[in-house]
Amino acid sequence: MTARLPVFPLGTVLFPGLVLPLHIFEERYRALVRDLVQLPEGAAREFGVVAIQAGWEVAPTAPDGRPVPGGGEVTLHEVGCTAELRQVTELPDGGFDIVTVGRRRFRIAEVDRSAAYLTAEVEWLPEPGGADEAAELLAARVISVFRQYLGLIRPEQQDISEQLPEDPTVLSHLVAATAALTVDDRQRLLAIDDTTTRLRTELRLLNREAALLRQVRAVPVPLEELASPPTPN
Repeated sequence: MTARLPVFPLGTVLFPGLVLPLHIFEERYRALVRDLVQLPEGAAREFGVVAIQAGWEVAPTAPDGRPVPGGGEVTLHEVGCTAELRQVTELPDGGFDIVTVGRRRFRIAEVDRSAAYLTAEVEWLPEPGGADEAAELLAARVISVFRQYLGLIRPEQQDISEQLPEDPTVLSHLVAATAALTVDDRQRLLAIDDTTTRLRTELRLLNREAALLRQVRAVPVPLEELASPPTPN
């Protein structure tokens, strides 16, 4: 089954069930939000979030502020996730602050660049249903390793590891979205159709990341700390 979907290219990967707040300031995406808000009551107010392979989130502009012709083209990954619009705050300058939640995965069949914002013909991807013994067993192992991993990168926030979901599919999406993985790693996880394979892949990635953290015996300094001058003694 296919559908036509508005597409929002981003430098990140969205997973089902995860919250994604966005600040909308480009006119093409302001138009997208306005179109979604104006849909009839009960209609699905969702758009596709797709990670960028090449290009930029924000279209380049000329010195007079107008978009550069052809300057906003991006190459997209094939698999994305819809973002359901949950909250919209219109700003005085005409932009929006929105809150969305990831809903369902899709594969892009064809991209249409003729409108103000991108749209695409998409194919919905299957989601696992029912209990799976292998996934349940893997979920327990992933929770254990993920707690160790969180202890290495966030030792001051131990309570986070106590809030992990028990549902294997929900857990697999949460781990993929919150672990310090590359966009390519996350994209590969999003494209996996079954929970068991996704959890098995995450177990390998978490073990790899935890081993690296233990080896260097240090956690990278947050960017906000790097941007601040050192405090004199």
